[in-house]
Amino acid sequence: MQTAASAREESGPIVLFDGVCNLCNATVRFVLERDRLGSLRFASLQSDVGRRLLEPFDVVLGEGDPGTVYLIEDGRLFDRSTAALRLARHMRGLWPLASVYLVVPRVLRDAVYDFIAARRYRWFGRSDVCRIPTADEAERFLT
Repeated sequence: MQTAASAREESGPIVLFDGVCNLCNATVRFVLERDRLGSLRFASLQSDVGRRLLEPFDVVLGEGDPGTVYLIEDGRLFDRSTAALRLARHMRGLWPLASVYLVVPRVLRDAVYDFIAARRYRWFGRSDVCRIPTADEAERFLT
């Protein structure tokens, strides 16, 4: 997690995700349907805007698998399990309770996250192109 207020391109938290990962795209759809305030914005890590949003945090993505999800919230950057658990706070229902796992040491949480992330293409597949938002979702995606 790092601080940089300039990373906020739109009001509200920004989720940066792997746009060709089927698991990641399913998660984005799931979160969109449960976003309590409708305040979350999304950008693919393969997009120019996604890469540009990471620049203030000195994150440079290599070619190929981006390997993690990022959440920019209140000018701070969160990744891996911390990003996922903080994202749950924005959802309806009982999902905010998942943030209780933030008390688990990050090294343990990230080990589980990394185990799944390393196998997500094999288990869930990948697309050749990034997800195209529906007309209703379009305003929530940064391009």
